[in-house]
Amino acid sequence: MTHTISDMTPTPHSVAIAATDGMLHFELALAYEVFGTKPDAVPGPWYDVRVCGPHAIRLGRFLLEPDSELDVLAAADTVIVPGLADVDQPPPADLVEAVRVAHESGARVVSLCTGVFALAAAGLLDGLRATTHWAHTGALAARFPRVTVDPDVLYVDNGSVLTSAGKAAAMDLCLHLVRRDHGSAIANIAARRLVVPPHRAGGQAQFVTTPVRARDDHPLAGLLPWVMQRLDQPLTVEQLARRSNLSARQLTRHFHSVTGTTPLQWLLTQRIRRAQELLETTGDSVDAIASAAGLGTATTLRRHFHRTVGVPPDTYRQTFRA
Repeated sequence: MTHTISDMTPTPHSVAIAATDGMLHFELALAYEVFGTKPDAVPGPWYDVRVCGPHAIRLGRFLLEPDSELDVLAAADTVIVPGLADVDQPPPADLVEAVRVAHESGARVVSLCTGVFALAAAGLLDGLRATTHWAHTGALAARFPRVTVDPDVLYVDNGSVLTSAGKAAAMDLCLHLVRRDHGSAIANIAARRLVVPPHRAGGQAQFVTTPVRARDDHPLAGLLPWVMQRLDQPLTVEQLARRSNLSARQLTRHFHSVTGTTPLQWLLTQRIRRAQELLETTGDSVDAIASAAGLGTATTLRRHFHRTVGVPPDTYRQTFRA
């Protein structure tokens, strides 16, 4: 059984970071920094960290010499799988097998960013919630239909299997693991050393961009830019349909094919994105931003913004204007 450090036993918790060609160096280095460096103010044991891989690993422009082979993962208390650079290719078979065996041996298995594809390929996420970088949640859901993909959170903790969203969300999950193992006080010390918040509110929806594209010959090609220039105005499905020379039913079908959602839901999303932009770049009041984004009142903006982004507008502004 995986032991925690709350016992403050003399044996440190072992962390094995899996490494293979084509991994993202940022997530691997981040995990090594969190678990491989004990803050001066922390009493008792920290983590015993090893980087495990089959050979010298090429990480972008960096060459990494692992400490051990991948089979050492099976003896670790926690196994961390950093992000994979190419999610269109199947994860290396030896990595998938080593992760599966480690989990069967009782290891807590953690993926950072697109490392989730290795966990899913190993069958560790079947029937569970999981997340990854928002740009790859669609691919994860399509390739592994037995996984419940949550695109809105920074990380998911299923107990013995944990997954994080992209890039900096890997830090959120690593600090969450420190919190689980040591408690909040020690996690706060670790976060202070790293000069990061010990916990971030909201999910990755606050970081997602929403590109709007349609082929030049598509019925919505002229409509989408037209709408984006009029987000401050009240717009209905009937107006959009007339503008496109379509019936409401045809409009809805074309919207779903291009955006994956309904006209009204897409419109609400664009209004929220406009509010985000104004919160980031102006000092306008929430009332003024609500009007400019076509959401009417500050109350309406706050309700939709918090539900969509995961944090109130004022919190969002403090984060992104800083």
